Amino acid sequence: MTRTSGLSRRSFLSVSAAALAGCVVRRNPTSPLAVSLPRPTMPQLQWQRDELALFLHFGVNTFSDREWGDGRESPSIFNPGALDARQWARAAKAADFRTVILTAKHHDGFCLWPTKTTQHSVASSPWRSGGGDVVRELVDACRAESLNVGLYLSPWDRNNPTYGDSERYNELYRDQLTELLTQYGKISEVWFDGANGEGPNGKRQRYDWPRVWSLVRRLQPDAIMFSDAGPDVRWCGNERGVAGDPNWSTVDPSIVTFPGADGPGIIDALQHGSPHGTVWRPAEVDVSIRPGWFYHAAEDARVRSVDDLVGLYFSSVGRNGKLLLNVPPTRDGLLHRTDVERLVGMRRALDDVFGAELGAVRSVEWRVHGPSSATLDLNIGASTAVSVIRLEENITRGQRVARYTISGAFGGDELKPIVSGTTIGYTKLERLSPPRRLSRIRLTIEDAVAEPEQIRVRIFST
Repeated sequence: MTRTSGLSRRSFLSVSAAALAGCVVRRNPTSPLAVSLPRPTMPQLQWQRDELALFLHFGVNTFSDREWGDGRESPSIFNPGALDARQWARAAKAADFRTVILTAKHHDGFCLWPTKTTQHSVASSPWRSGGGDVVRELVDACRAESLNVGLYLSPWDRNNPTYGDSERYNELYRDQLTELLTQYGKISEVWFDGANGEGPNGKRQRYDWPRVWSLVRRLQPDAIMFSDAGPDVRWCGNERGVAGDPNWSTVDPSIVTFPGADGPGIIDALQHGSPHGTVWRPAEVDVSIRPGWFYHAAEDARVRSVDDLVGLYFSSVGRNGKLLLNVPPTRDGLLHRTDVERLVGMRRALDDVFGAELGAVRSVEWRVHGPSSATLDLNIGASTAVSVIRLEENITRGQRVARYTISGAFGGDELKPIVSGTTIGYTKLERLSPPRRLSRIRLTIEDAVAEPEQIRVRIFST
């Protein structure tokens, strides 16, 4: 079944303008024709519909108890005696995450697969007597659990002696990428960052990103590429788990031109996108379940609470982004029990929040008032304690809404504003605290970059 949200395991009806019998649609006859807007590709669309992805930071840093290795770590320290990638995949699936992304190589240069490009890899470690392959075990586990696989290959390599000899290292980096993209079947996401420090020779590298992106397109044409500069999805501009507000999926590609670019306006562009952007490049919102990205035993009591994780869902998916939540394996090669419990708790809590969706309504009326304004009136009928309102644009036709207000009333009372917002896109979640008892709801679109189209509204009660 095609999944339309991260809540598809529930059976529910939705309120969709013009989709309900008896819905009234009124259009301003003088409105101009819709302008051409950037739109997502099918891989971009499916990427966003999956909503949740798990990040696994794992490597020699796990054993050195560091966040950034310096490249001088001995492969002999890597020996996760109880590694079980099926446990990782089962935990992800139980929490309804759809993709698992592994740090195949972090900045220390240690490779979690037996690469031919360097001896600084699992093949030189005591794990599995030098015959292990973490990437292979993850891929097989994800296939068994019907999950997508993503791989992160750090461009910075603090171990390799060719780093800083730009052409030689660029060739080596593409060779590593070729191994990962040809030996493990379908890869759904390839994750890049712009890390660019000094190598072991004290030099910095000049990356050839156009050739890297071209290689990915050739070897895995449906893979989503992440980086500051995309080209498919972008970083949200912070690691707090909070998408921008507003958050446009469209961007101006002339502002952020390559991963790691620095300069005026870049963070703002990453956080907010642009209402007049010429390319579709939605935001991936990355954050860790712990203070650090790699596992540290000292942080076992500092794992995010279930309420905090639910809040991350609202501040990422609920702001037109996708949540990439890091859950680092331990030195045993397992996800820590506390982390797994919090993931399961997060899923249960989200099911509770979205478990009671209002189905039928008495009437729905959609009016387009002009090139940038419209209203949607919902007559709920019986009064309902509304706790969450979910708004959705049909992003297959682009993103339009720039500002809106939701008003509500009970019985014959006058409609009064409840909440205001900016962008909608794939999803905008409005949580009403405390819940409001309502019988009528009006969505007023006050500004848009093109003539507003019908908005899907889903109402959840306590």
